[in-house]
Amino acid sequence: MKRWYLYPFSLGYHLGTSVRNRMYDWGLFSSSKFRTPIIGVGNLSVGGSGKSPMVMYLAEYLSKYYRTGVLSRGYGRITKGYSIVNYDSNYKLVGDEPMQLFERFRNRFVIGVCEDRVFGAKKLIEDMDLEVLLLDDSYQHRAINPGMNLLLTDYNDPYFKDFILPAGDLRESRHGMSRANIIMVTKCPDDLTEEKKQYYISRIRPQHYQKVFFSAISYDENIIGIDSMMPVKNLDYYDVLLITGIANPSQLLKEIAKYNKKVKHLQYKDHHNFTDDDIKKIAAEYKKLGEYKVILTTEKDYVRLKSFDYLRNKIFYWPINVEIDKREEFNQIIQNYVRKV
Repeated sequence: MKRWYLYPFSLGYHLGTSVRNRMYDWGLFSSSKFRTPIIGVGNLSVGGSGKSPMVMYLAEYLSKYYRTGVLSRGYGRITKGYSIVNYDSNYKLVGDEPMQLFERFRNRFVIGVCEDRVFGAKKLIEDMDLEVLLLDDSYQHRAINPGMNLLLTDYNDPYFKDFILPAGDLRESRHGMSRANIIMVTKCPDDLTEEKKQYYISRIRPQHYQKVFFSAISYDENIIGIDSMMPVKNLDYYDVLLITGIANPSQLLKEIAKYNKKVKHLQYKDHHNFTDDDIKKIAAEYKKLGEYKVILTTEKDYVRLKSFDYLRNKIFYWPINVEIDKREEFNQIIQNYVRKV
Protein backbone atom coordinates (compact mmCIF):
# COMPACT_ATOMS: atom_id res chain seq x y z
CA MET A 1 0.00 0.00 0.00
CA LYS A 2 1.44 3.33 -1.08
CA ARG A 3 1.03 6.29 1.27
CA TRP A 4 1.87 9.31 -0.86
CA TYR A 5 1.10 11.81 1.89
CA LEU A 6 4.14 10.45 3.78
CA TYR A 7 6.52 10.95 0.86
CA PRO A 8 8.38 13.90 2.48
CA PHE A 9 9.30 11.65 5.41
CA SER A 10 10.55 9.01 2.96
CA LEU A 11 13.17 11.48 1.75
CA GLY A 12 14.67 11.63 5.24
CA TYR A 13 14.50 7.86 5.65
CA HIS A 14 16.15 7.42 2.25
CA LEU A 15 18.96 9.78 3.23
CA GLY A 16 19.59 7.95 6.51
CA THR A 17 19.67 4.45 5.01
CA SER A 18 21.78 5.59 2.06
CA VAL A 19 24.40 7.18 4.32
CA ARG A 20 24.49 4.03 6.46
CA ASN A 21 24.99 1.82 3.40
CA ARG A 22 27.73 4.10 2.08
CA MET A 23 29.54 3.86 5.41
CA TYR A 24 29.63 0.08 5.02
CA ASP A 25 30.53 0.29 1.32
CA TRP A 26 33.48 2.57 2.06
CA GLY A 27 34.67 0.53 5.03
CA LEU A 28 33.95 3.26 7.59
CA PHE A 29 31.61 0.83 9.37
CA SER A 30 33.14 -2.59 9.95
CA SER A 31 31.61 -5.64 8.29
CA SER A 32 32.92 -9.05 9.35
CA LYS A 33 33.84 -11.75 6.87
CA PHE A 34 34.16 -15.44 7.72
CA ARG A 35 36.12 -18.33 6.26
CA THR A 36 33.03 -20.50 6.62
CA PRO A 37 30.56 -20.04 3.73
CA ILE A 38 27.69 -17.80 4.77
CA ILE A 39 24.50 -17.30 2.76
CA GLY A 40 22.28 -14.37 3.68
CA VAL A 41 18.54 -14.47 2.93
CA GLY A 42 16.51 -11.28 3.03
CA ASN A 43 14.50 -8.68 1.18
CA LEU A 44 14.23 -4.95 0.61
CA SER A 45 10.69 -4.60 1.90
CA VAL A 46 8.93 -5.09 5.21
CA GLY A 47 6.39 -7.87 5.39
CA GLY A 48 6.29 -11.37 4.02
CA SER A 49 8.19 -12.17 0.86
CA GLY A 50 8.70 -15.85 1.60
CA LYS A 51 11.89 -15.81 3.67
CA SER A 52 10.91 -18.63 6.00
CA PRO A 53 10.07 -21.17 3.26
CA MET A 54 13.26 -20.24 1.39
CA VAL A 55 15.42 -20.70 4.49
CA MET A 56 13.70 -24.06 5.03
CA TYR A 57 14.48 -25.09 1.47
CA LEU A 58 18.13 -24.07 1.66
CA ALA A 59 18.70 -25.61 5.10
CA GLU A 60 17.10 -28.90 4.12
CA TYR A 61 19.05 -29.05 0.85
CA LEU A 62 22.45 -28.08 2.27
CA SER A 63 22.13 -30.36 5.29
CA LYS A 64 22.23 -33.35 2.94
CA TYR A 65 25.87 -32.52 2.14
CA TYR A 66 27.27 -30.24 4.87
CA ARG A 67 27.09 -29.53 8.58
CA THR A 68 24.58 -26.71 8.28
CA GLY A 69 23.41 -24.01 10.67
CA VAL A 70 20.75 -21.31 10.61
CA LEU A 71 21.11 -18.10 12.59
CA SER A 72 18.09 -15.94 13.35
CA ARG A 73 17.56 -12.87 15.47
CA GLY A 74 14.71 -14.71 17.20
CA TYR A 75 12.17 -11.96 16.64
CA GLY A 76 9.50 -11.68 19.35
CA ARG A 77 11.24 -13.80 21.99
CA ILE A 78 11.32 -12.72 25.63
CA THR A 79 14.99 -13.64 26.05
CA LYS A 80 18.23 -12.00 24.99
CA GLY A 81 21.62 -13.25 23.92
CA TYR A 82 22.85 -16.38 22.21
CA SER A 83 20.98 -19.67 22.35
CA ILE A 84 20.73 -22.92 20.39
CA VAL A 85 17.22 -24.20 19.72
CA ASN A 86 16.59 -27.62 21.28
CA TYR A 87 13.85 -29.87 22.68
CA ASP A 88 13.50 -27.64 25.76
CA SER A 89 12.92 -24.52 23.64
CA ASN A 90 9.61 -22.85 22.88
CA TYR A 91 8.56 -19.88 20.78
CA LYS A 92 8.72 -17.52 23.76
CA LEU A 93 12.38 -18.35 24.36
CA VAL A 94 13.66 -18.45 20.76
CA GLY A 95 10.97 -16.89 18.52
CA ASP A 96 8.32 -18.49 16.35
CA GLU A 97 10.29 -18.92 13.11
CA PRO A 98 13.30 -20.71 14.70
CA MET A 99 10.84 -22.91 16.61
CA GLN A 100 8.97 -23.66 13.39
CA LEU A 101 12.24 -24.75 11.76
CA PHE A 102 13.15 -26.97 14.68
CA GLU A 103 9.77 -28.66 14.90
CA ARG A 104 9.80 -29.54 11.22
CA PHE A 105 13.40 -30.73 10.91
CA ARG A 106 14.49 -31.50 14.50
CA ASN A 107 18.21 -32.31 14.39
CA ARG A 108 18.78 -32.24 10.63
CA PHE A 109 20.70 -28.99 11.14
CA VAL A 110 21.46 -26.65 14.02
CA ILE A 111 19.45 -23.48 14.67
CA GLY A 112 20.76 -20.59 16.72
CA VAL A 113 19.33 -17.24 17.79
CA CYS A 114 21.21 -14.09 18.67
CA GLU A 115 20.45 -10.41 18.16
CA ASP A 116 24.20 -9.77 17.72
CA ARG A 117 24.71 -11.43 14.34
CA VAL A 118 28.52 -11.31 14.43
CA PHE A 119 28.81 -12.84 17.90
CA GLY A 120 26.08 -15.39 17.12
CA ALA A 121 27.71 -16.46 13.85
CA LYS A 122 31.12 -16.91 15.49
CA LYS A 123 29.67 -18.97 18.35
CA LEU A 124 27.47 -21.14 16.17
CA ILE A 125 30.22 -21.88 13.65
CA GLU A 126 32.81 -22.66 16.34
CA ASP A 127 30.56 -24.55 18.75
CA MET A 128 28.97 -26.74 16.08
CA ASP A 129 31.92 -26.94 13.64
CA LEU A 130 29.69 -25.78 10.81
CA GLU A 131 30.55 -26.06 7.14
CA VAL A 132 27.90 -23.55 6.01
CA LEU A 133 25.72 -20.99 7.80
CA LEU A 134 22.43 -19.44 6.70
CA LEU A 135 21.50 -15.97 7.97
CA ASP A 136 17.75 -15.40 8.17
CA ASP A 137 16.44 -11.90 7.35
CA SER A 138 19.94 -10.49 7.10
CA TYR A 139 19.91 -8.17 4.10
CA GLN A 140 20.01 -4.93 6.10
CA HIS A 141 22.20 -6.37 8.90
CA ARG A 142 25.47 -5.43 7.28
CA ALA A 143 27.75 -6.05 10.26
CA ILE A 144 28.28 -9.44 8.58
CA ASN A 145 29.33 -9.59 4.94
CA PRO A 146 27.96 -12.90 3.60
CA GLY A 147 29.80 -14.56 0.77
CA MET A 148 26.43 -14.92 -0.98
CA ASN A 149 23.30 -12.80 -0.68
CA LEU A 150 19.90 -14.11 -1.74
CA LEU A 151 17.38 -11.28 -2.23
CA LEU A 152 13.69 -12.16 -2.30
CA THR A 153 10.94 -10.09 -3.87
CA ASP A 154 7.22 -10.91 -3.94
CA TYR A 155 5.80 -11.44 -7.44
CA ASN A 156 2.64 -9.59 -6.42
CA ASP A 157 4.49 -6.70 -4.80
CA PRO A 158 7.97 -6.48 -6.36
CA TYR A 159 10.45 -3.96 -5.02
CA PHE A 160 10.72 -2.21 -8.40
CA LYS A 161 7.09 -1.07 -7.99
CA ASP A 162 7.53 0.01 -4.38
CA PHE A 163 8.82 3.08 -2.56
CA ILE A 164 10.89 3.62 0.53
CA LEU A 165 9.30 3.83 3.99
CA PRO A 166 7.00 5.30 5.14
CA ALA A 167 5.38 6.16 1.79
CA GLY A 168 5.99 2.60 0.65
CA ASP A 169 7.30 -0.58 2.22
CA LEU A 170 10.98 -0.60 1.26
CA ARG A 171 13.51 -0.72 4.10
CA GLU A 172 16.10 0.85 1.81
CA SER A 173 16.24 2.12 -1.75
CA ARG A 174 15.95 -0.16 -4.77
CA HIS A 175 19.68 0.31 -5.33
CA GLY A 176 20.21 -2.13 -2.46
CA MET A 177 19.50 -4.94 -4.93
CA SER A 178 23.07 -4.50 -6.19
CA ARG A 179 24.39 -6.40 -3.14
CA ALA A 180 22.55 -9.58 -4.16
CA ASN A 181 24.10 -12.52 -5.96
CA ILE A 182 20.73 -14.16 -6.58
CA ILE A 183 17.37 -12.42 -6.90
CA MET A 184 14.43 -14.73 -6.29
CA VAL A 185 10.95 -13.68 -7.38
CA THR A 186 8.71 -15.50 -4.91
CA LYS A 187 5.04 -16.51 -4.69
CA CYS A 188 4.70 -16.75 -8.46
CA PRO A 189 1.44 -18.05 -9.97
CA ASP A 190 1.31 -21.57 -11.36
CA ASP A 191 0.62 -20.31 -14.87
CA LEU A 192 3.61 -17.96 -15.05
CA THR A 193 4.65 -17.57 -18.69
CA GLU A 194 8.11 -17.03 -20.17
CA GLU A 195 6.94 -13.63 -21.40
CA LYS A 196 6.03 -12.59 -17.88
CA LYS A 197 9.36 -13.84 -16.57
CA GLN A 198 11.19 -11.75 -19.13
CA TYR A 199 9.14 -8.72 -18.13
CA TYR A 200 10.17 -9.13 -14.49
CA ILE A 201 13.81 -9.63 -15.45
CA SER A 202 13.71 -6.48 -17.59
CA ARG A 203 12.34 -4.51 -14.63
CA ILE A 204 14.83 -6.00 -12.17
CA ARG A 205 17.75 -5.18 -14.50
CA PRO A 206 20.20 -7.70 -13.00
CA GLN A 207 23.91 -6.96 -13.08
CA HIS A 208 26.29 -9.32 -14.89
CA TYR A 209 27.08 -11.11 -11.60
CA GLN A 210 23.42 -11.63 -10.68
CA LYS A 211 21.01 -14.44 -11.55
CA VAL A 212 17.22 -14.17 -11.38
CA PHE A 213 15.06 -17.17 -10.45
CA PHE A 214 11.34 -17.66 -9.94
CA SER A 215 9.65 -19.69 -7.22
CA ALA A 216 6.17 -20.61 -6.06
CA ILE A 217 4.59 -21.76 -2.83
CA SER A 218 3.27 -25.32 -2.87
CA TYR A 219 0.75 -26.48 -0.28
CA ASP A 220 0.80 -29.95 1.20
CA GLU A 221 -1.94 -32.47 0.43
CA ASN A 222 -2.70 -32.81 4.15
CA ILE A 223 -3.34 -30.52 7.07
CA ILE A 224 -1.70 -31.64 10.31
CA GLY A 225 -2.84 -31.62 13.93
CA ILE A 226 -1.24 -32.65 17.21
CA ASP A 227 -1.86 -36.38 16.67
CA SER A 228 -3.70 -36.63 13.34
CA MET A 229 -3.81 -35.38 9.78
CA MET A 230 -6.57 -34.77 7.27
CA PRO A 231 -6.51 -34.64 3.45
CA VAL A 232 -6.97 -31.01 2.49
CA LYS A 233 -9.65 -32.02 -0.03
CA ASN A 234 -11.84 -33.02 2.94
CA LEU A 235 -12.08 -29.39 4.05
CA ASP A 236 -15.12 -29.10 1.83
CA TYR A 237 -17.12 -30.99 4.48
CA TYR A 238 -16.29 -28.52 7.27
CA ASP A 239 -16.86 -24.98 8.38
CA VAL A 240 -13.35 -23.53 8.67
CA LEU A 241 -12.09 -20.99 11.17
CA LEU A 242 -8.82 -19.66 9.74
CA ILE A 243 -6.39 -17.91 12.09
CA THR A 244 -3.38 -16.08 10.70
CA GLY A 245 -0.63 -13.99 12.28
CA ILE A 246 1.53 -13.53 9.20
CA ALA A 247 2.41 -10.48 7.14
CA ASN A 248 0.39 -11.34 4.04
CA PRO A 249 -2.22 -14.12 4.11
CA SER A 250 -3.67 -13.35 0.65
CA GLN A 251 -2.14 -16.37 -1.09
CA LEU A 252 -3.30 -18.70 1.67
CA LEU A 253 -6.83 -17.35 1.30
CA LYS A 254 -6.74 -17.99 -2.45
CA GLU A 255 -5.51 -21.53 -1.89
CA ILE A 256 -8.08 -22.44 0.72
CA ALA A 257 -10.85 -21.08 -1.50
CA LYS A 258 -10.09 -23.94 -3.91
CA TYR A 259 -11.38 -26.38 -1.28
CA ASN A 260 -13.81 -24.45 0.88
CA LYS A 261 -16.00 -21.36 0.55
CA LYS A 262 -17.18 -21.40 4.18
CA VAL A 263 -14.18 -19.74 5.82
CA LYS A 264 -14.25 -17.35 8.77
CA HIS A 265 -10.89 -15.55 8.88
CA LEU A 266 -9.45 -14.03 12.06
CA GLN A 267 -6.43 -12.01 10.95
CA TYR A 268 -3.74 -10.77 13.33
CA LYS A 269 -0.51 -8.88 12.71
CA ASP A 270 2.71 -10.68 11.87
CA HIS A 271 4.31 -12.48 14.87
CA HIS A 272 1.21 -11.67 16.93
CA ASN A 273 1.57 -12.61 20.59
CA PHE A 274 -1.72 -14.42 21.21
CA THR A 275 -3.36 -13.71 24.56
CA ASP A 276 -6.06 -15.38 26.63
CA ASP A 277 -8.50 -12.76 25.33
CA ASP A 278 -7.63 -13.76 21.76
CA ILE A 279 -8.33 -17.39 22.60
CA LYS A 280 -11.69 -16.42 24.09
CA LYS A 281 -12.57 -14.66 20.83
CA ILE A 282 -11.41 -17.68 18.82
CA ALA A 283 -13.50 -19.97 21.03
CA ALA A 284 -16.57 -17.76 20.58
CA GLU A 285 -16.19 -17.76 16.79
CA TYR A 286 -15.62 -21.52 16.78
CA LYS A 287 -18.87 -22.12 18.66
CA LYS A 288 -20.78 -20.18 16.01
CA LEU A 289 -19.77 -22.65 13.30
CA GLY A 290 -21.77 -25.70 12.27
CA GLU A 291 -21.63 -29.24 13.59
CA TYR A 292 -18.63 -30.19 11.45
CA LYS A 293 -15.90 -27.62 11.94
CA VAL A 294 -12.14 -27.22 12.07
CA ILE A 295 -9.61 -24.55 13.08
CA LEU A 296 -6.85 -24.03 10.53
CA THR A 297 -3.67 -21.96 10.78
CA THR A 298 -0.21 -21.58 9.31
CA GLU A 299 2.80 -23.60 10.40
CA LYS A 300 4.39 -20.54 11.98
CA ASP A 301 1.25 -19.63 13.92
CA TYR A 302 0.78 -23.24 15.01
CA VAL A 303 3.92 -23.22 17.18
CA ARG A 304 2.30 -20.42 19.21
CA LEU A 305 -1.34 -21.44 19.19
CA LYS A 306 -0.88 -25.11 20.13
CA SER A 307 0.34 -24.03 23.59
CA PHE A 308 -3.23 -23.07 24.54
CA ASP A 309 -5.13 -26.02 25.99
CA TYR A 310 -8.40 -25.05 24.30
CA LEU A 311 -6.83 -25.22 20.83
CA ARG A 312 -4.41 -28.10 21.27
CA ASN A 313 -6.71 -30.84 19.98
CA LYS A 314 -8.78 -28.65 17.65
CA ILE A 315 -6.22 -26.87 15.50
CA PHE A 316 -4.50 -27.97 12.29
CA TYR A 317 -1.76 -26.30 10.26
CA TRP A 318 -1.16 -26.40 6.53
CA PRO A 319 2.52 -27.05 5.63
CA ILE A 320 4.04 -25.22 2.68
CA ASN A 321 7.17 -25.68 0.60
CA VAL A 322 9.03 -23.83 -2.14
CA GLU A 323 9.06 -24.91 -5.77
CA ILE A 324 11.91 -23.27 -7.68
CA ASP A 325 11.90 -22.90 -11.44
CA LYS A 326 15.24 -24.16 -12.83
CA ARG A 327 15.87 -25.74 -9.44
CA GLU A 328 18.89 -27.75 -10.56
CA GLU A 329 20.64 -24.62 -11.82
CA PHE A 330 19.83 -22.81 -8.59
CA ASN A 331 21.10 -25.71 -6.47
CA GLN A 332 24.30 -25.86 -8.52
CA ILE A 333 25.03 -22.17 -7.91
CA ILE A 334 24.59 -22.72 -4.17
CA GLN A 335 26.82 -25.82 -4.26
CA ASN A 336 29.51 -24.07 -6.28
CA TYR A 337 29.69 -21.24 -3.77
CA VAL A 338 29.93 -23.51 -0.73
CA ARG A 339 32.56 -25.75 -2.35
CA LYS A 340 34.88 -22.95 -3.45
CA VAL A 341 35.06 -21.16 -0.08
